[in-house]
Amino acid sequence: MVMLWMRFATILLLAAPAFSGDWNKQLAANYLDQRQKDWFAWKPATAVGGPCLSCHTGLTYLLVRPALRRALHETASPYETGLLAGLKTRLDQGVKGKSVQAQGVEAIVAALLLGPGETKALDRMWSLQLREGKSRGAWEWFSLDHDPWEMPESTFYGASLAAVAAGSASIEYRNQPEIRRHESELAAYLRREREGQPLHNRLLLLWAGAKLPEALPEPVRKEIISEMWRKQQPDGGWTLDALGPWSTHAGAPPSAGSNTYATGVAAFTLQKAGVAASDARLKRALEWLRIHQDRHHGCWRAESMNKRYEAGSMPLLFMTDAATAYASLALLEAGQ
Repeated sequence: MVMLWMRFATILLLAAPAFSGDWNKQLAANYLDQRQKDWFAWKPATAVGGPCLSCHTGLTYLLVRPALRRALHETASPYETGLLAGLKTRLDQGVKGKSVQAQGVEAIVAALLLGPGETKALDRMWSLQLREGKSRGAWEWFSLDHDPWEMPESTFYGASLAAVAAGSASIEYRNQPEIRRHESELAAYLRREREGQPLHNRLLLLWAGAKLPEALPEPVRKEIISEMWRKQQPDGGWTLDALGPWSTHAGAPPSAGSNTYATGVAAFTLQKAGVAASDARLKRALEWLRIHQDRHHGCWRAESMNKRYEAGSMPLLFMTDAATAYASLALLEAGQ
């Protein structure tokens, strides 16, 4: 692990401006770009048209990198354009040969990331929406006993992302009778299956509800936000346990105290739900994030919730990738 961080230090510090009592956007972007460089070269990530997109590294990268690019007045990175080109290629070529879970995940990710103007991606997503059973209105999603993105409850996580994509589409597209029906079924699923979800998934529902209000009644929105404030730590952050309940993974590294991933997701989604950056409780969370950025590598360090990974391996930093993306999103959303 020491050798891995030394490698990042050599690559990143040369291009990094100094900290000035605040977080370093450029260093965060450098870390995320370097991780994508490694991802593009990692054989298990190989897919048609370019690397596959994961919930921890690819999806979070494409959520945050455009925002960082705008803040830094940069052009799109080759990894940003490469990941999107791969998504577009797979959208054009179809999804034959993939498992139904992989089809559902990729359809939602493509609709979310290719933009509201890409109606083909939205049409593909709706074509795979489940029509019957407990999960009707949602999509097939991976359930691999991997917290927090690939567990039985992650169908709800995926449906929340689908709601963000659906609610971002143009009014003309959404006003089509068939699309209204799809949205109604999705909203009904999110309302119906909300109870019993880990707080992590209900945080994503806050974001979904900002785009698809019928999925999140106002009393429920206020209830989730109140629960978040009750679980905030005195230092301003949130623990991973607070965002559960989670499965027990005996081989996972221990997690105690405020956590970078939990705090980043919380601070970002609370803002999406309408909490102002001037709120004193949110300001404490944002300050916690600012002071916990790694001052050498630009990331927010976090460890797997599932197992210990070999030092120097690609999966070792998966949770750090997601934590870095959400922490940056939260700070950028607040105009910081």
